[in-house]
Amino acid sequence: MAPSLPMDPNTWDVISFAVDKAHGVKGLADLGLETLPKQYIQPPEEQIIHSTVVTENSIPVIDLSNWNDPMVAEQICNAAEKWGFFQIVNHGIPIEVSENVKEATRQFFGLPAEQKNKHSKDNSPTNNVRYGTSFTPKAEKALEWKDFLSLFYVSDDEAAAQWPSACRNEALDFMKKSEFVIRRLLQALMKGLNVKEIDETKESLFMGSKRINLNYYPKCPEPELTVGVGRHSDVSTLTILLQDDIGGLYVKKLDSDAWVHVPPINGAIVINVGDALQIRSNGKYKSVEHRVIANGIKNRISVPIFVNPRPSDIIGPLPEVLESGEKPIYKQVLYSDYVKHFFRKAHDGKETVDFAKI
Repeated sequence: MAPSLPMDPNTWDVISFAVDKAHGVKGLADLGLETLPKQYIQPPEEQIIHSTVVTENSIPVIDLSNWNDPMVAEQICNAAEKWGFFQIVNHGIPIEVSENVKEATRQFFGLPAEQKNKHSKDNSPTNNVRYGTSFTPKAEKALEWKDFLSLFYVSDDEAAAQWPSACRNEALDFMKKSEFVIRRLLQALMKGLNVKEIDETKESLFMGSKRINLNYYPKCPEPELTVGVGRHSDVSTLTILLQDDIGGLYVKKLDSDAWVHVPPINGAIVINVGDALQIRSNGKYKSVEHRVIANGIKNRISVPIFVNPRPSDIIGPLPEVLESGEKPIYKQVLYSDYVKHFFRKAHDGKETVDFAKI
């Protein structure tokens, strides 16, 4: 049941309603608001209408149907260097697994606020399950038009006990079925860095922990005034993103101020390099700024898997990358410190990676 319409949205406590009472932006959208609450109005420089959007470019689309073709690895490394983003098709993740997790995302966000609120920061019995809205509401000058459920994977048993039943099995299935693709992508990317083989120790340095998020972007009044997600780069090694058919993800073109839309392709998965891989590759692979616009007509969902080092790992340029005498441009950083730095502030483009620069 939709919440009843309160008074003028500019005089009632929007933050209390959306954040504290856990109605989120879905609750605001369900009210049928005709104007955007002022708490969500982004400064002009953050609005997409004030940005340069180029339509003649698009991120690479890579066909993975033949992993043994050396051209495939070359395309992956090239895309990671030149764009930091690419889409993969014929990747082997079953379409029903993708469809099931998208449907489970809709199911979870369709639950009443009091049920979702059981998983909020204040109420969740574990830090590994977090329902919330925007990004860091307490640190943001303007809020983002997005609700999310963030699930940090520890073990199947922990997920069975703690993850919401509305989406638990589907989220786990998508994560597990993506694993072989993640490994193959990493193998290709490591060859491009002079790393001959990935043993268990190395593998855990790249993919020792995983987080899956279910994101919900309800339709928005005056969408041009706000954002779904502000400009940022991911702190992951790699991000594996499933998006629906609505669109709205924009990627910053390297060495320019222009933005490029990432069009939904049926059955495709979007891959992007995260900061941890940019640091490990000593800047060869690029973790690129991206953002999501709000939509005035339709609800949008996306499901990213963040493939990360473990919190206790030290990240810095790989020895193999520096073997030829290349100077390190990043210092050795404790990954948990790096992540804390990211989450304690609002989205701010590429500022986080500067934290690791020498």
